[in-house]
Amino acid sequence: MASSILFMSVSVDGYIADENDFLGGADGERLHEWMADGGEVMEEMANGGAVVTGRRTAELMDHWGGSLMGGVPVFVPSHRPPSPAARWGGYTNVHYVADIATAMAQAKEAAGDKHVHVQGGVTAQEALAAGVLDELQLSQVPVLFGRGRRLFDVLPGEIELEVVRVVDTASATHLRYRVKR
Repeated sequence: MASSILFMSVSVDGYIADENDFLGGADGERLHEWMADGGEVMEEMANGGAVVTGRRTAELMDHWGGSLMGGVPVFVPSHRPPSPAARWGGYTNVHYVADIATAMAQAKEAAGDKHVHVQGGVTAQEALAAGVLDELQLSQVPVLFGRGRRLFDVLPGEIELEVVRVVDTASATHLRYRVKR
């Protein structure tokens, strides 16, 4: 069965965006600059079979026009129906489901032998609380934001992680953890 992996870029002090959802720097993309030399991590991110993402992220990105990661199925846990697509005419492979456990189960089935790409701070927190997140791939960028949106603001308690891999590059340290059960 597919494993679920959170892929997130994070500042050294634990922020994933500023108060206005910018990723830092003059162009608002400081936390993603590492992707230019991300190699192995970028390749792995791109080879998922499905995505679980938060409603806020999905709507900020206008559901990627239904073409995220080459058009893999996207599952959005939400109690409300989707908003209309703003930039594109619609999307057929974006599925709104009632909760994180259902989203993850459907995404794992859709992913087959590939991983489920998980994104979004709230989504990660909910998946950890529900016990449905398997791994975390954190790309720690050498910058201190000092404010903004933290990745792990609310957790159900202490969660033990096992170090799987550390890849150090000039622009980020990529930390892979397995959630201990």
